[in-house]
Amino acid sequence: MTKDTSMPSPGLPAVLIGGCLLLALSQGAQADVNVTISGVVQAPPACEINRGTTLTVPFGDALLTTRIDGINYQRGVPYEVSCSNPSSNAMTLELKGTGAAFDAKSLATNKADLGVKLFVDGADWPINTAVKFTYPTLPDVQAVPVKRLGSTLTGGAFTAVATLVVVLQ
Repeated sequence: MTKDTSMPSPGLPAVLIGGCLLLALSQGAQADVNVTISGVVQAPPACEINRGTTLTVPFGDALLTTRIDGINYQRGVPYEVSCSNPSSNAMTLELKGTGAAFDAKSLATNKADLGVKLFVDGADWPINTAVKFTYPTLPDVQAVPVKRLGSTLTGGAFTAVATLVVVLQ
């Protein structure tokens, strides 16, 4: 067996020692710098729906239960929106409420088999669905009573509750 008399290469130990020295030096070095962050917070414009009053759809007192079919008794939903200095005229309108048990796209009423279907600019408007519009031109909203297919409605007053929401885009 022959003995290796060559000199070991200083490469790996030198790299390890150099790395340890750099680590030790960087641990003691610290610099502080102030960072300034600035911006402008803009509050959304104040928009008011129907002057803050409750919306009432005037279906009247003479609805015949046998004539409620999703066509008869369609009425306009009278509402207004006023916004002061909006940063954009692009907005959405949404009617948030509970869907009828027989049709989740129609608004539930206090009568189990009766709901209110909505239309915006002549097209079906499922509740809880936003529609885009450009302020100050408001979408035309219509409402019509609908009933569960095959049901027989009882007479009497009915109510439906929802929230009309306008969002600036």
